[in-house]
Amino acid sequence: MITTPAFAGKRYAVLGLARSGLAAVESLLAGGAKVTAWDNREEPRRWLEGRVELADPLATDLAGYAGVVVSPGVPLNTHPIAGHAAAAGVPVIGDIELFALARPHLPAHRVVGITGTNGKSTTTALVHHVLQSAALPTRMGGNIGLPVLGQSPLPPGGVYVLELSSYQIDLTHSLACDVAALLNITPDHLDRYDGFEAYAASKARLFAMQHADQPAVFGTGDPETRAVAERELARRLAGKVHSVDGQDLLHLQPNWPTLQGPHNLQNAAVAVAIAEALGLTPAQWGPALASFRGLPHRMERVAEAGGVLFINDSKATNPASAAPALGAFPPKPDKRIHWIVGGLPKGDDLDECAPYFGNVAAAYTIGEAGPLFTELLRPHMPVTRSEMMCDAIQQAMAAAKPGDVVLLSPACASFDQFRDYEARGDSFRQIVQALIADQVPTGEGAH
Repeated sequence: MITTPAFAGKRYAVLGLARSGLAAVESLLAGGAKVTAWDNREEPRRWLEGRVELADPLATDLAGYAGVVVSPGVPLNTHPIAGHAAAAGVPVIGDIELFALARPHLPAHRVVGITGTNGKSTTTALVHHVLQSAALPTRMGGNIGLPVLGQSPLPPGGVYVLELSSYQIDLTHSLACDVAALLNITPDHLDRYDGFEAYAASKARLFAMQHADQPAVFGTGDPETRAVAERELARRLAGKVHSVDGQDLLHLQPNWPTLQGPHNLQNAAVAVAIAEALGLTPAQWGPALASFRGLPHRMERVAEAGGVLFINDSKATNPASAAPALGAFPPKPDKRIHWIVGGLPKGDDLDECAPYFGNVAAAYTIGEAGPLFTELLRPHMPVTRSEMMCDAIQQAMAAAKPGDVVLLSPACASFDQFRDYEARGDSFRQIVQALIADQVPTGEGAH
């Protein structure tokens, strides 16, 4: 576990005892802090009974506290804890800020921070894989994998690779990443921000925390990301801002089985720029890109049967995230994609997917968005109102021909029918594998 003696004797409140909250409690206790903790669920409270003061921070006098540690899921724009802490003059922070406070007491290391609306999980995992392949000690954490505080400190020379959501950045004040990257900024999570500009400003804070001599890497696909890059270029030392589009790597992409499509070209380009900023060479990152296996629920190859490829892209929870998946399979020569789309919509259009409608043979709408998406898509392609995942998969399998792709890329949140996007992707995988095992026919002429 990661901790620091700087916590000793201080008092912190922790609100929310899921994985990152529990890791924060353990780190604080190990560092000698006094902790008040709370969660509405009884089970995590029982786990900490006798070790912390169990009390709701909202009902606690926070005067003298060093910080209130909250889960990234707590909406600071509406939750009363933000005002309650501010009235006491106490900062509201997250587990990543605790990690930043612990850094001076860790063995010599570097930190990579990666953010963006879409692609940050793939890019984070890819950078971690590249470092592992180069035999560098590395840990992956933040918004992916295990909480960073709950992992063992790295030996000298190690690299922590952190995926950072805007929510986590909002709760972080002193993390100066040795290399930071911003992939893209598109509208998302606007219920948590006062408009798109405020959301973009949240992403930009990751770079404001860096020093002028620390490298920053930017994608080039949207004006908001380019604007952040321009602002950072004005305050950085020469050669410390890298804007990449991946065109110099395009000839290598056919060698990367799990990194196909224009979006993954940018992900790979950002990962390469990060690796080179850390001192790695093409001889080190080149083979690693070819051996990368990808992430579950992100363009995950679930199965191939009867010449039909089944792809689980359940992590595409908004149209901007689904669009690259549609663009990854251009027609050869006919439309190939049988698109399973829908869930809990985050907006009232699919405009960001529209450039790739020509790649879609048919759409199968599911969930709460079904009626809206059917209306939006019907002028452009055949659409089936499937409602349920199982029906959509069966209908797509029956219609698909050899060479086609059955793609779950919902462009929606999952909460109307599933616990989260992972449960949705697991369901897709299990249904596909069960139907293939039962030898449900796929291919032209199946009914």
